Amino acid sequence: MCLGVVASPHGVRGAFRVKTFTEAPEGLTAYGPLSDEDGRRTFALSIVRVLRPDLVLCTCPQAPDRTAAEALRGVKLYVDRDRLPDPSAGDDEDAFYHEDLVGLAAVSPEGAPLGRVTAVFNFGAGDVLELADVPGRKGRLLVPFTRAAVPEVRLDAREVVVDLSSVDPASIDPSEPDSEDAD
Repeated sequence: MCLGVVASPHGVRGAFRVKTFTEAPEGLTAYGPLSDEDGRRTFALSIVRVLRPDLVLCTCPQAPDRTAAEALRGVKLYVDRDRLPDPSAGDDEDAFYHEDLVGLAAVSPEGAPLGRVTAVFNFGAGDVLELADVPGRKGRLLVPFTRAAVPEVRLDAREVVVDLSSVDPASIDPSEPDSEDAD
């Protein structure tokens, strides 16, 4: 599971900023060493300072100077799923990781197929589900991940219920036309 991404170097001694995807910034280092996307490199990060709730200043032995820190820019930092706590073990029965949604089938409230979830994004105004393979639609569909638009997440059934009738048409990604001849 991706916990963060290296953003940019800071200073000349190898420190770098990391954009975190954890609930609390300290969660970035709470589960032990992190690895890159293919698992070839391991990073034992130390948090120097929390800059914002989603941005921390870090160091690690692999970045002794600014040049090495610059080389890490864009590296996504992962932890094995089994090292994370079970999200459903807490008080919130609807708790899950965003990664749990990727690959789920999207269905209408009536059960009609609407494609599959390929990603969960947050561009600053809330979470958004990306759906692919939507019947009758070329390209991908972005749907706000709100209770109105996605009233149910059924992890056991490997599906999410998406109610497009409750979604403002302006909030659905218009970048991909519905047909080949649309301009």
